[in-house]
Amino acid sequence: MAEPNNMPPITPYLTIKGANEAIEFYKKAFGAKENARLPYEDGKRLMHAEISMYGGTVLLSDEFPEHGQVMGPTTPHSSPVAVALHFKTPAELDAAFKRAAEAGVKTEMEPTDMFWGGRFAALLDPFNHRWLMHAPLPPK
Repeated sequence: MAEPNNMPPITPYLTIKGANEAIEFYKKAFGAKENARLPYEDGKRLMHAEISMYGGTVLLSDEFPEHGQVMGPTTPHSSPVAVALHFKTPAELDAAFKRAAEAGVKTEMEPTDMFWGGRFAALLDPFNHRWLMHAPLPPK
């Protein structure tokens, strides 16, 4: 696990029903690398995990309804927060999008050149978390 002083100042922390499966999915879809895994005492759920992808870190854990409202999104529209992935070039975005689509993410928006000067795409993973992809377009 990253030392607290090496952790980015803002890091997404996802609550997921099925964190073990999610890690495997993120490896396949996003090329994620698993950095840490802390199993819960029931031996089935994860209390905490850390993965890295595209130069960033994502923290995650399973749901723990017995400890309050620690629940993952239950429907595609129940999470108001998305994880944004930034790429240096449109080609990098397109390759990452293709990999994720082949792994089984739901496409919300295909990669598209946008009016603001960026290439953009939106995905929904099988755990109802949204992923936004962005890359700057070359100057005209």
